[in-house]
Amino acid sequence: GDKTLGVAVSDELALTAQGVEVRQRTSASRDADYIKDLVGRYDVDVIVVGLPKNMDGSLGPQAQKTMAFAEQLRHKCAVPVIEWDERLTTRQAERVLLEADTSRRRRKQVRDKLAAQLILQMYLDWRGRHPT
Repeated sequence: GDKTLGVAVSDELALTAQGVEVRQRTSASRDADYIKDLVGRYDVDVIVVGLPKNMDGSLGPQAQKTMAFAEQLRHKCAVPVIEWDERLTTRQAERVLLEADTSRRRRKQVRDKLAAQLILQMYLDWRGRHPT
């Protein structure tokens, strides 16, 4: 998103995703440096960026911004960057938090982290079914 960046990582076997944190966005360059640092810290072998497609599958202005950021990551990080369809993940995260009776304030704090976890888990599940 424009305001926050949800971060998740997988376990060493690439089976499960865990939410790490939510970072307030600053600038694309600083955010890319932050991601580059995470790549080293967590020994990342691929970066998965949630791509906010429209419900009809088209790419709107936010998706264009995301693709530009993904390209910046490709130049800064020495690992592949994959754009992954993130449609409805924020709503799904919100629903999970509501079902857990999480307070409105707490939901706001963790929603993007949970959405990042859901996006990564979808990618890991797909990758498990389609090994390279």
